[in-house]
Amino acid sequence: MVTSRWRAASAQPSSQRRRGPVLERAILDAALEQLSTVGWNGLTMEGVAARAQTGKAAVYRRWPSKEDLVVDALQAGLPHLDSPPDCGSVREDLLQLCRQIREAMFSRPGFALRAVLHECDAASAERVHGVIVEGVIEPSAGLIKQVIRRGAERGEVRAEVVDPYVCDVIPAMMMYRSKVCGSEWRDEEFVELIDRVMVPLLRR
Repeated sequence: MVTSRWRAASAQPSSQRRRGPVLERAILDAALEQLSTVGWNGLTMEGVAARAQTGKAAVYRRWPSKEDLVVDALQAGLPHLDSPPDCGSVREDLLQLCRQIREAMFSRPGFALRAVLHECDAASAERVHGVIVEGVIEPSAGLIKQVIRRGAERGEVRAEVVDPYVCDVIPAMMMYRSKVCGSEWRDEEFVELIDRVMVPLLRR
């Protein structure tokens, strides 16, 4: 009796009961983990399957390519910046927002995204371009626009600076520093960015 129960248990893989969304979530989490540890070049579908404790076929059934898997993993994992800070002034709001964006970039999905940015070739980068724009650039610029518009309503900044080009400055500089320079922003550098670039652009 004991032997038959042991054989039945041994024949069942540990992932048998993880089906549908539960298994998919495990695979996507494994892809993010692989990206943040071994990078884009080191990520393999086999490695993701092993990390998720499932079979390689289960991964390929859902995502026929590495690019497909990474795009879905990033879309599912990137933090959402839902509302801008409200510290009472445009300067303080922008500083706090910069820190929130940096925190998102240092999250596990953020590390994964940067691995893609730094390592993948042009063709693969094109696949994740939409994720970067929709998941990072547009939300950040949208929150900056809300902060500036609120400042304009208070009479703190000029109304005409609620402009897409102005709102793109902070995300563009942060992405440039990460992608091209390979370095990150310290708090004192955020202060310089706001005081030397954004405040002169915005003030009355």
